[in-house]
Amino acid sequence: MSRLQVVSGKGGTGKTTVAAALALALATEGRRTLLVEVEGRQGIAQLFETEALPYEERRIAVAPGGGEVYALAIDPELALLDYLQMFYKLGGAGRALKKLGAIDFATTIAPGLRDVLLTGKACEAVRRKNKRGRYSYDYVVMDAPPTGRITRFLNVNDEVAGLARIGPIHNQAQAVMRVLKSPETAVHLVTLLEEMPVQETADGVAELHEAALPVGNVFVNMIRPHILDEEAVRAAANDHRAAVAAALSRAGVRGGKQLVGPLLEQAAEHAQRVELEREQRTVLSGLGLPSYELPLIGEGVDLAGLHELATELRKQGVGS
Repeated sequence: MSRLQVVSGKGGTGKTTVAAALALALATEGRRTLLVEVEGRQGIAQLFETEALPYEERRIAVAPGGGEVYALAIDPELALLDYLQMFYKLGGAGRALKKLGAIDFATTIAPGLRDVLLTGKACEAVRRKNKRGRYSYDYVVMDAPPTGRITRFLNVNDEVAGLARIGPIHNQAQAVMRVLKSPETAVHLVTLLEEMPVQETADGVAELHEAALPVGNVFVNMIRPHILDEEAVRAAANDHRAAVAAALSRAGVRGGKQLVGPLLEQAAEHAQRVELEREQRTVLSGLGLPSYELPLIGEGVDLAGLHELATELRKQGVGS
């Protein structure tokens, strides 16, 4: 399995939740994962019910088998200071630039630079080794920007390498792209069984392929249970008002005639949803990508729900 797991998805599909559950699922049997946030929303901290993440790698969870999940919220300003120190040894001069507001100015007026810093920091974590020569993390999971922006976000270093044809910036951009366009990386897309997210997923897959970025899996999130079996779904698509009323009477239900209308409406809505979901599954299967499914959990995912989702992913083979 690829060591850099990039998770994207249309807004509202739960990509941050999926990224967090994936990090937990991969951190089994003593493995270490780093969960990276790049959008500054502190969504990871909320999911793991911990305080806001600083610009440092902090352990936030322990997985079954003694594995550990660390998290990092990348601050573009501080990442730029790291970058300047790494390549130009600015030291105190870099801190002075920050005090003057030059760092904030640079990352604000040049969004491409911001993305270079974010992807570079994640790739550095992927490549980093400890004193024994082993990778510091078995997996790095990135909660990445939404599907509509993911290809440009990951491909920005290609543009930078073309602009800066020599020197440390050129070399760094090339090093990042060697990771992002290699089997070390997999870009996963999160969707719901709804028309717009599925279409955006299909478009995202096409864009990633065109940019020669490695596409991973599709995670179908918030799957709702099917209350009716296939025969009942077919029956609900037709109006069997009299038969339902008779069945309620035989069952001893009082006021059965008043219940018939609302019951049939709900059944018909359910049947319609099942049919729409079936159509979207067909579209997703046409993408030819492996897929995982995660259930809808109540009205929101807390830490217990996150572990439940991670367990579901492990059941489906993630991390094995």
